[in-house]
Amino acid sequence: MGNPLTITFVVYIAVMVLIGFAAYRSTKNLSDYILGGRSLGSVVTALSAGASDMSGWLLMGLPGAIYFAGLSEAWIAIGLTVGAYLNWLFVAGRLRVQTEHNGDALTLPDYFASRFEDQTGLLRIISAIVILVFFTIYCASGIVAGARLFESTFGMSYETALWAGAAATIAYTFVGGFLAVSWTDTVQASLMIFALILTPVIVLISTGGFDQTFAAIDAVNPAHFDMFKGATFIGIISLMGWGLGYFGQPHILARFMAADSVKSIANARRISMTWMILCLAGTCAVGFFGIAYFSAHPDLAGPVTENHERVFIELAKILFNPWVAGVLLSAILAAVMSTLSCQLLVCSSALTEDFYKAFLRKNASQKELVWVGRMMVLAVALIAIAMAANPENRVLGLVAYAWAGFGAAFGPVVLLSVLWKGMTRNGALAGIVVGALTVIVWKQLDTGLYEIIPGFLFASIAIFLVSKLGSPTNSMVSRFETADAQYHADK
Repeated sequence: MGNPLTITFVVYIAVMVLIGFAAYRSTKNLSDYILGGRSLGSVVTALSAGASDMSGWLLMGLPGAIYFAGLSEAWIAIGLTVGAYLNWLFVAGRLRVQTEHNGDALTLPDYFASRFEDQTGLLRIISAIVILVFFTIYCASGIVAGARLFESTFGMSYETALWAGAAATIAYTFVGGFLAVSWTDTVQASLMIFALILTPVIVLISTGGFDQTFAAIDAVNPAHFDMFKGATFIGIISLMGWGLGYFGQPHILARFMAADSVKSIANARRISMTWMILCLAGTCAVGFFGIAYFSAHPDLAGPVTENHERVFIELAKILFNPWVAGVLLSAILAAVMSTLSCQLLVCSSALTEDFYKAFLRKNASQKELVWVGRMMVLAVALIAIAMAANPENRVLGLVAYAWAGFGAAFGPVVLLSVLWKGMTRNGALAGIVVGALTVIVWKQLDTGLYEIIPGFLFASIAIFLVSKLGSPTNSMVSRFETADAQYHADK
């Protein structure tokens, strides 16, 4: 079994690194390195937004939760689908135009500073700090997921698996920047959807079709079919609340900023949402049909009973020939690598554009900035690996924390900055601080309500009230109106 698996993984990783070197040839300046020179077509925009969003939890965490608890865990998939759709509808095209009209901004802190004419640099610094704090936690969780995959697939020690899982992602992000990340994301998104459509179909065939499969699940526990089983109102709202996070995720918003035009965004939205719905449905089906499969084959259920997040890995190994299993398990690596690579790049761009260029070397050459960007990818990766080094680390639990941090700190600011011309610099500052602090404080209170919901709500109120105490400058209003008019004209 090991041999075909090893060969498939090595070939897959080699292809990703080669794509990185191909992108290296197209990377001439910092805009290319951070945003691919705003040249992404609709297919690459759509698939790379999807792949960068869906990390290892898509193939490990979510099927595991559904295998363990049944369909009551599917609320998170519904919340994410609604949130992603609204993000594409209200933010994507507007943010693409607004960032161009506001100093051709390359990063979110850059956009906030230009949009709200922040002369003090405070808005840029605080938003860049929020990115670095929450993303380093996020990167660490991705490195842990990759390490777990290498550990369980190849029987490596956790320490070796940690470096093996992270090395390839760091290599192609370091070399090729945004284009490498977006092109590899497109390959990885294709691999993920292939795995998530094929696997549940084969599981269903091997358990005897729908009727027998559903009867077997019913025999295990009829409550597995009940979406409201053990669910409280707060529990359902918390799972649905994940969808709010989309408005503030810098690695997803960067895809919108990099699209070649507003026109390609409408097409990208259709492609991305189709991809996302099929992937989430496939993920839920893998976990759900897995209940029937392992109840019929209890002798094979050991690893899944021990850790239900292994349900996809075990089904792939058992049901497929080793070569196909290798391709399917590469999809988990793809999910981890695609998210980790763009998180590393967003941290690198915050450090390069928002600290180094803004405060240390205003006149740095493009070549120097690209190399600083590369060095920052390495620096952030090493910190994340250090955070992930303890196998007892519950870093994966922190994904929810990081998602909430971004969703509450940046979500309302991004959403209102592209929809409301009356928003001010102090309003934006209040929104970021209130959102981030609410998430941190609420997390300690342990109320059962996911911290993104109060964070998003309080940040929105803070932006509105503080903006009403002042008023935007005429130039801010006129830039907003020009960009908004262009958005409606191009749509």
